[in-house]
Amino acid sequence: MKNNANRFLIGFDRYVQLDWCAAALEVATGVKTVEQAKEEIASTLTGIDSRRKTFDILKRLWISPLPSYSNFVERGIELFKQQGPRSVAPLSWGCAMVTYPFFGHTSEITGRLIAMQGDCTIKEIQRRMAEIYGDRESVSRAVSRVLQSQENWGVLERVENGKRLIRKQARSIGNEKVALWLIEAALRFHGKAIATPTLPTLSVLYPFSFDQSLAYIVSKSPMLELRSEGANQQFVALRGVI
Repeated sequence: MKNNANRFLIGFDRYVQLDWCAAALEVATGVKTVEQAKEEIASTLTGIDSRRKTFDILKRLWISPLPSYSNFVERGIELFKQQGPRSVAPLSWGCAMVTYPFFGHTSEITGRLIAMQGDCTIKEIQRRMAEIYGDRESVSRAVSRVLQSQENWGVLERVENGKRLIRKQARSIGNEKVALWLIEAALRFHGKAIATPTLPTLSVLYPFSFDQSLAYIVSKSPMLELRSEGANQQFVALRGVI
């Protein structure tokens, strides 16, 4: 479950390219060395401090995860081994929102605004994030970095001379195991059970769509369980968590 002590820390405050996430995953699987991953970052970032801080984010995501999330992250690494490069975006998204709630909150607000309005501005997202994390320049700057990263990951596009953000075409998650892992990520981010009918449209997973009946595949998961409350209310939760 979510580490509430870290809930309001920013953590994810750098621009992170998707190919750097792939490099970190390759370090975790033994395909690349830490030095090779750092060289890839250095080819884009010139500042030593900037490179170090960016690598620290990637290291926490995939190479040295927090103990409370280590099993979850290890299962994500196994999925990367099975699914290859096409899985980097959904896996890194799920890992980022669990490891860095700031990334998750930014994603959730962005997804909600786009669902309501069709598009949104960075300032709208910054204003709502300030209500959660405080009205600080560091918060506004970190929101911009998260959104810049998500643009690089291919899920957002700037329009009207960069003034507004729109969602690119949703990425279909066809693999059942990846879909379940993303649902688990959403549960870990929210820290509570989620109503089953809302799973396909969770704001925090706004870049993705699901091909499967999520209630059906959840019923087969060793990590998740379906719960009924009342006559017609069904929820999905982490197995064994009250």
